[in-house]
Amino acid sequence: MLVATGQALVVISRNVDLSVGSTLGISAFAAGTYLQDGDNGVIAIVVAVACGTGFGLLNGLLVSLGQVPALVVTLGMMYVIRGIDSIWVGSDQITAADLPGGFNDFGSGGISAVPWLALIAVAVLVATAYFLKQFAAGRELYALGSNPEAARLAGIPVRRRVLMAYTLCGALAGLAGALYLARFGNVDSATGTGYELTVVSAVVVGGVVFTGGSGSVYGAALGALLLTSINSVLPALGVSSVWVLAINGFLLLIAIAVDRVVALRVASALKKRNARHG
Repeated sequence: MLVATGQALVVISRNVDLSVGSTLGISAFAAGTYLQDGDNGVIAIVVAVACGTGFGLLNGLLVSLGQVPALVVTLGMMYVIRGIDSIWVGSDQITAADLPGGFNDFGSGGISAVPWLALIAVAVLVATAYFLKQFAAGRELYALGSNPEAARLAGIPVRRRVLMAYTLCGALAGLAGALYLARFGNVDSATGTGYELTVVSAVVVGGVVFTGGSGSVYGAALGALLLTSINSVLPALGVSSVWVLAINGFLLLIAIAVDRVVALRVASALKKRNARHG
């Protein structure tokens, strides 16, 4: 949910971030490395968020100021971060035994039957939705995604908004890395691999238009819950992991196709209405 929420901000602005899985993995290892020497879980989470924010900021600078296509930047950044992660981590592995007991308890604890991690994810989701609806900077992301040139002519600081979207996306991926470590207590160089497809699929299946300008973070979160449920239930039923990936890809294609058909019908209806009104 956290990574999908951040990805939704980027997609709404008519961009994409394919480095979120790598960012999650390296942020989780950064938090775990700190916790091997210290016992302050709050600082570990701050370390992970700072790590994710740094990579998100770098993506945003290359896309907004460098004017490099988002797909190229984030695809390249995905491999760069994965390479750094592999060199840094190597064959090492952080397990629950290496972490303070309080941090492990945080990952499995909660209020009654509601886990702390779920409460944090929901709080971030609600805060992000409020930001998009109530703040000018949030609403401007929709304007930017709908028509970048019109947004520029209207005086919207396009580059700053793109930079903001990528920075927030990286920060949320970093936070997700820290919570991943708390939940599973196990991190290695392969952590986060393959999250890119799941996250993008979740965002699009949740109703965020891939060409930008429409959708909500609530829909992205529901898409994340749907795909997470599919990825958990199907293997438990004996379905091969290869077929699970195929189903995720199929859902992504269906969502994009439906979105395209709806967009064409809306455009046709608007054209006919404008013709009738001269």
